[in-house]
Amino acid sequence: MSKSENHKTKTTIQKAVVYLFLTVGSLLSLFPFYWMFTMATRTNREINSFPPPFTPGADLVGNFQKVLDNMDFFGSMANSLFVSTSITVGVLFLCSLAGYSFAKLEFKGKKFLFSVILITMMIPPQLGLIPQYYIMTQLQWINTFQAVIVPGLINAFGIFWMRQYIQDAVPDELIEAAKIDGCSTFRIYWNIVAPTVLPAFATLGIIVFMQAWNDFLWPLTVLREPSMHTLQVALRTLNDARQMDYGMIMSGTFWATVPLIVIFLMFNKLFIQSLSEGAVKS
Repeated sequence: MSKSENHKTKTTIQKAVVYLFLTVGSLLSLFPFYWMFTMATRTNREINSFPPPFTPGADLVGNFQKVLDNMDFFGSMANSLFVSTSITVGVLFLCSLAGYSFAKLEFKGKKFLFSVILITMMIPPQLGLIPQYYIMTQLQWINTFQAVIVPGLINAFGIFWMRQYIQDAVPDELIEAAKIDGCSTFRIYWNIVAPTVLPAFATLGIIVFMQAWNDFLWPLTVLREPSMHTLQVALRTLNDARQMDYGMIMSGTFWATVPLIVIFLMFNKLFIQSLSEGAVKS
C-alpha cells in the first residue's frame, strides 16, 4: 500500500471516529428531551412502573388536558412570549449600540468602562435581587411587566459579544468611508454595522430569549397576580404536594419547551454561521 493510500485510510478512520463521537454526543444531548416527551405521554402508574417505559404512550392529549384544567397555559405562554420578545429586542438594540461604541469609537475611559462591564459578569444575579426589588417598589412597578422587562434590557455578555464581533466583522475602512460621505454615527450603525452582524444578532437573540423564557426567580418575585404570571412561574402550580402527577407535569414542561425549539430552528443557520466565522478572537 502506497503512502498516499495509507494517509487516505488514516484520514477516513479519523473522520469516522469524529462522526461517531458527534453522533453519540447528539443522542445523549437529545435523550433528556425524548425522555420528557415519553413521560408526557404516560400515566403516573406507567411512569412509576419498573422498568420504566422507554417508548411514547397514548396519554399525551389527556395529560395536556389536565394541564389546561389546572392552569391558564396559553395565557401564561402569551405573557412569556411578550416578556421574552421585549427583552430580546431591547438587548439586541442596546447591546449592539454599546458594542459598536466600544469596538469602533474612541472616547475617554473606554477601556476602564469595558473592564467594569466584564467584571459585572462575575457577580451572581441573585445578589441584586433585593436592591432591584426595592427599586421596583419605589417606582411602583410591582406586578407589572416593566418590572420584568426593564432590568433585563441590557447585559454585560451582550455588550461583550457584540463588541468582539463588530470589532472583527466591520472593517475600519468602511466606517471611515461612511464618515467621509457625511453619515452620522447612528446612521453608520443602522445602515452598515447592523446588517453586517446579523449572525451575531441571531446568536445573542437565541441566548437572551432562552434566558428570559426560562427565568423563574425574578418573575416570581415581582409578578403577584396569576393573570400576570409567565409560563415558568405558572408551571409551579402543577406541583401538588399531596399527589404528584408526573405525566401532567412533564406534559406542561414539554409544551413550554416547544417555542424554544422553534426559535432555534428559525435562526440556527445564522447561529452556526456566527460560530463558524470565529467571531470571538480576542
